[in-house]
Amino acid sequence: MNLDASHDPAMQSWVDSANQPQTDFPIQNLPFGRFRGPDGTLRAAVAIGDQLLDLKQAAACPGWPAGLEGALEALAAGNMNRFMALGKTARQGLRMALSEGFKAGSQQQAAWSACLLPQQAVQMALPCEIGDYTDFYAGIHHATAVGRLFRPDAPLLPNYKWVPIGYHGRSSSIIVSGQPIRRPLGQTKGSGEVPVVGPSQRLDYELELGFLIGAGNQLGEAIAIDDAEDHLFGVTLFNDWSARDIQAWEYQPLGPFLAKNFASSLSPWVVTMEALAPFRAPPLLRQAGDPQPLPYLDGANDRLQGGLNIQLEAWLQTAAMRAAGQSAVRLSSGNASEAAYWTPAQLVAHHTLGGCNLQPGDLFGSGTLSGPRPDQAGSLMEQSQGGKQPIRLPNGETRSFLADGDELTLKAFCERAGARRIGLGECSAIVLPAKG
Repeated sequence: MNLDASHDPAMQSWVDSANQPQTDFPIQNLPFGRFRGPDGTLRAAVAIGDQLLDLKQAAACPGWPAGLEGALEALAAGNMNRFMALGKTARQGLRMALSEGFKAGSQQQAAWSACLLPQQAVQMALPCEIGDYTDFYAGIHHATAVGRLFRPDAPLLPNYKWVPIGYHGRSSSIIVSGQPIRRPLGQTKGSGEVPVVGPSQRLDYELELGFLIGAGNQLGEAIAIDDAEDHLFGVTLFNDWSARDIQAWEYQPLGPFLAKNFASSLSPWVVTMEALAPFRAPPLLRQAGDPQPLPYLDGANDRLQGGLNIQLEAWLQTAAMRAAGQSAVRLSSGNASEAAYWTPAQLVAHHTLGGCNLQPGDLFGSGTLSGPRPDQAGSLMEQSQGGKQPIRLPNGETRSFLADGDELTLKAFCERAGARRIGLGECSAIVLPAKG
């Protein structure tokens, strides 16, 4: 990933809020998303500071460089998937044009100012149409911690360090940040011979990154590891909620079902791979004795900078805290570069090894990204040791798992010397009581 003028940390924008030190969306970021316009239709947008640029309106403004007609036509129509399908070259060209247009002193200021809307004033939607969803299990510290609860002597199964573990999920119940989730019903083992049907009592969150596919591949054609990142559009925050008690009863022999299909929350903004270029990192260092990746999972560039230096946080505000006017408390803080055993490129290469055809808008979940320390755990399952050690909150409440009325918020940002801080926004939802 090469740095260019769009990454200049000294660059300022004529949008004042984009110049604030702690904004997630400075001019160096420029993530894409969708919102509902005044007529109810979905419109594509770019985030800048606390504003968004309505690309339906902006595409009609003069001054765009030549060669962007296809991208602007797709975005003006609100068709993010068609834009994503155009691939890296179109995305890079549009990013440079947006960077120039938002730069302080730009001739686009007068025209684009009329196309700005406050983000708080609009209803955000999922950033694209998600056709297929695959959930991976790339967080080795999470896999080890959860495995130790059930298999103390062998927490990781023998295949874990050889193959990126994943399963095909469903996309219908993926929702945008801000929508509440409802506590699911399901079967649990109970204490007798007959299973019990009722609300999950061990509802948990999973702190993940979501990787969205841009240009796809043909059925039967694998994507080589060195080409894999050309097929990645960008990164979002992803909370793949989990009903641990339902899962414990149903997951054998085929894996989780109702425990995972009731809801997954996605942040509304997609930070492109280009915006993340200053924050690439080497993959997680493998321990002595670990196998090296098989050839189709091993690329020279991936060994150098296949990882992502993204700081990840989980925050909790209970109903009692909200009623008392108390702010959310941080449950954990870790970094993706210390959590993920497999890189995004390796996930793409493995997913397509057998010829699976990826399509624009397909979503990969990273799996829970926990660090090696207890304060870096990305789920309550780990933090409470399977419910055996409840967490005590500052107001005196305790949590082993989520209660009705709890609001769980994921946050993420990238920082390093010599680069402008950027963020992924937030991914948040309140837990509603079960129905029935």
